[in-house]
Amino acid sequence: MAANKTIKVEQVGSPIRRDSAQRKTLIGLGLNKIGRVKELQDNPSTRGMIDKVGHLVRIVEGK
Repeated sequence: MAANKTIKVEQVGSPIRRDSAQRKTLIGLGLNKIGRVKELQDNPSTRGMIDKVGHLVRIVEGK
């Protein structure tokens, strides 16, 4: 993947009553409130984090 590729991720679900690892993953992505959007580097580690909390986030747009 190219170094300049980014991906926008929006939090759509609450981390309440979720495992602490999922909460920490959201914080690692820079998301901690519903409706927040963060532009992140599109790399395998970020994709793995998104897969881990895929039920709480959605991909808004990818460049």
